[in-house]
Amino acid sequence: MNLLDMRTATITEKGQISIPKEIRGLEGFEEGDKIAILAFKDKVELRSLKSFSEKMFTAFASEKSLAKDWLSKEDEKVWKDL
Repeated sequence: MNLLDMRTATITEKGQISIPKEIRGLEGFEEGDKIAILAFKDKVELRSLKSFSEKMFTAFASEKSLAKDWLSKEDEKVWKDL
């Protein structure tokens, strides 16, 4: 993968960043677009959901609904040692 541009951003107290306008233009991000955040050991990638196949939408769509049911203090206790 070739590097197209490099910019910096500052993480806010709430963990938010702004994607610089020049980068948004290069990658085709537009206001209101949904993005996927992929975390790897040595990097984080932001990708437009437009770049994923329709088969992946189910996983992204269910993220919030699953979090309500699976992210409880009780679940954390049960799963912490596995």
